[in-house]
Amino acid sequence: MAEEVILLDFWPSPFGMRARIALREKGVDFDLREEDLLSNKSPLLLETNPVHEKIPVLIHKGKAVCESLVIVQYIDETWGHECPLLPSDPYERTRARFWADYVDKIFPVGRAAWLSTGETQEAAKEEYIQGFKTLEGELGDKAYFGGERFGYVDVSLIPLYNSFYALEKLANCSVAEECPKLVQWAERCMQRESVAKSLPDPHKVYDFLLVLKKKLQPQ
Repeated sequence: MAEEVILLDFWPSPFGMRARIALREKGVDFDLREEDLLSNKSPLLLETNPVHEKIPVLIHKGKAVCESLVIVQYIDETWGHECPLLPSDPYERTRARFWADYVDKIFPVGRAAWLSTGETQEAAKEEYIQGFKTLEGELGDKAYFGGERFGYVDVSLIPLYNSFYALEKLANCSVAEECPKLVQWAERCMQRESVAKSLPDPHKVYDFLLVLKKKLQPQ
């Protein structure tokens, strides 16, 4: 199956991590192709995602699927129906999509938290932590966001766990202290092979973000 399933990705991208986790949860063999987003995007990426020119892109039987949450839904509908990521109940499925969309709104806030300085950084940190506290409230005492089964919201959120170490170093912001239940959930997710194989080392992510911060900040 690897010859017909291709994933265009960039190793530190949390959006790419979503696709990797979903494919591995479903037991799908795939050809992982690493993109150089910072300096040299491949012709295949530009051809398959001409609108945004971003990863991830899933290519299945020659057809391209773009945008990470759309890709996860496509994977869920295409493979492994015995282990669905989205709930079967229409209302619960809608709730899962709502919370995954909420996670997407946190991503740019986190970027501002580690990239900015001064008052802007403090405001971003406060908003970022509040977003996690809201998610922690939704999680409650459940093992996963959908209950006892690892699912769509978990796949959407767990890639952010990989940046907690970098956030603490670059912005002096500890999610572990503010949201201990959420960190326990993340550690539970990390015990899954699909997640452990898909998330790079947090120290490596920190090193990458440190370089990126120096590159993006005005001198």
